Amino acid sequence: MPLRFTLRQLEYLVAVAECGSVALAAERCHVSSPSISAAIAQLEQEFGLQLFIRRHAQGLSLTEGGRQFTDAARAVLAAGAGLNDRAAELTGQVRGPLAVGCLLTFAQVVLPHLRRSFAAAHPAVDFRQSEHDHAGLIEALRHATIDVALSYDLQIPSDLDFLPLLPLAPYALLPEDHPLAGRATVTAADLAAHDMVLLDLPYSADYFLSFFTAEGLRPRIAERTRDMGVMRAMVANGFGYSIANIRLGSDRAPDGRRLVFVPLETAQRPMRMGLILPAGAPRRRAVAAFADHCLSTVTDAMLPGLVSPDG
Repeated sequence: MPLRFTLRQLEYLVAVAECGSVALAAERCHVSSPSISAAIAQLEQEFGLQLFIRRHAQGLSLTEGGRQFTDAARAVLAAGAGLNDRAAELTGQVRGPLAVGCLLTFAQVVLPHLRRSFAAAHPAVDFRQSEHDHAGLIEALRHATIDVALSYDLQIPSDLDFLPLLPLAPYALLPEDHPLAGRATVTAADLAAHDMVLLDLPYSADYFLSFFTAEGLRPRIAERTRDMGVMRAMVANGFGYSIANIRLGSDRAPDGRRLVFVPLETAQRPMRMGLILPAGAPRRRAVAAFADHCLSTVTDAMLPGLVSPDG
């Protein structure tokens, strides 16, 4: 009997089950909402099974039959991914889907270059990217919506592994007329007397504040933002200093005003950029190839956008 469903329909089903809404599933799968809805309707009609309960303003929830069917769909998709790996072994070619998540703060300077060079080496890989904060990357890995994440080694849970790539020492961002802008280095004690613009992202904010708490200090947080560009512009316009580990290739804020970067002298360890992967699970060929590519590519020399002109 011929199959009357596709792996793509099963992928959309799993996405809706995990996202709880058609709109979020469409965003995750990079397709339109009507495409997702049509796939679900076709599966329900083909198998004579109601997969979801539709509640107004509350999204979708799986029926008990839908939950069991979705578990079976995940198994089919996993088997399909296994076929990609088997074909890759037979042909010597890396192929199949690869979902990569990247930390918001450095996605703009790391991910496009990394993806382009990886695609040139492995054109048969279906590369999908997404950007999240650190907590969102961990959640996405646990829900298997991404295969691997590029982030920092901040509170990595025991069910995930971290593969270090590049240490990134902290530094202070200052407006060019700041009293500390001419210093060779600054300390947390130097900064504590001035207003701070905190890059207020999960895990990262705690790391930035640890420079002060480790010395019994409390910073003067004047402003908070979750956006790297907004933080840089607020610093450049004199709202305070900030702390970061990513040194972009320009000393200009998004509005064109100049920034000054001064290394932060501290006993705290530098953060390390690296890959986060599910612990203990066998790595598909595409995932392993991406990890090898990152190990050879993510360096100071090959990613000059990570180093500021003043660095």
